[in-house]
Amino acid sequence: MKKIILPLVTVAFLAACSESGSDTNFVAPGPTGTVPSSSAVVPLSSGDVVPPTSSEVVPPASSGAVVPPSGDVSSSSVAADPLSSSATTPSTDPQFTYSVPTLTELNPGLSYTFYGAELTGVEQFKYGRFEARMKMASISGSVSSMFLNYDNSWMKEYEPWNEIDIEILGKDPSKWQSNIITREGEPSIKKNTSSEVIHPFAFDATKEFHLYAIIWTPEYVAWEIDSVEVRRDTLGMSRGTHADADQVKFLTEKESLRFNLWASKTPSWTGKFTGIGLPIEQQIDYVRVYTYDEATKGFTLKWQDDFDGEDIDPQRWTVGDWEMENVMYRSQNIKVQNGVCRIIMDYEAS
Repeated sequence: MKKIILPLVTVAFLAACSESGSDTNFVAPGPTGTVPSSSAVVPLSSGDVVPPTSSEVVPPASSGAVVPPSGDVSSSSVAADPLSSSATTPSTDPQFTYSVPTLTELNPGLSYTFYGAELTGVEQFKYGRFEARMKMASISGSVSSMFLNYDNSWMKEYEPWNEIDIEILGKDPSKWQSNIITREGEPSIKKNTSSEVIHPFAFDATKEFHLYAIIWTPEYVAWEIDSVEVRRDTLGMSRGTHADADQVKFLTEKESLRFNLWASKTPSWTGKFTGIGLPIEQQIDYVRVYTYDEATKGFTLKWQDDFDGEDIDPQRWTVGDWEMENVMYRSQNIKVQNGVCRIIMDYEAS
């Protein structure tokens, strides 16, 4: 499968974790139209340098439009996803099959076990640009995500929580959630600080592939969809009342890049999970990781995974094997086929 990178254009304005108790909760609109097309499609090779994005402090937009840092962004400067809805996509491949039929109703005489999966990066990062071209998944109660996470966050107690999320929540695939989750390593503090923002898509995230990116620097964290920046949190923003209130400053730990598909026990957040509609899958076409140069404030491509083999690269990825609320993670629910990594949520009935 040919891999294509979109040119980076900055336009201001995902643990996937259901501990969404927060001191501050923001809801802001994102792009309201389709991303303009462009003929400028530039592939990168390892070592290529991506110019830094704007350092201007720009709060989330409240008018429903995407707000540039300065001036207008012409339609010729923003690239659309190169895979149009009329193109042949991996989801139409006849080899993409499931071992169970679509669950349309629950049989009261059967017992159901639900399974999800997590693709967990081996490498630890402190700052960088993280991109993935994905088709997301959604049924009521599901979470389909890309995120950065400090591996010991779950331990709580004296371990701090550091996490940056992009999440598609099952109750509405036309919207997505950006979030930073922090908590200082103090046993007396039980509640995380979260800064959830709900953004509308100009598309159904489960129907086509789109480019998602998290940009993490000492000065800011930003989120992009199809190379358009839709949110930026900057150093000095204050959320909450604890030491982690300045979330960008408090992101001090090295983090791993992760992708997962699971089902939440919080229906107010994701919708009620019943399993109806399974199996579903999140598909990853490619992943790109860039290092960040604090002196030049630029990004350099470090590696790219096109998932061209028959399995995940064990030097780069591991697979989750723990319980995640309504599902159990298992290795067989991650498959690599035809240049796509498939993260599957399904079930067994007995």
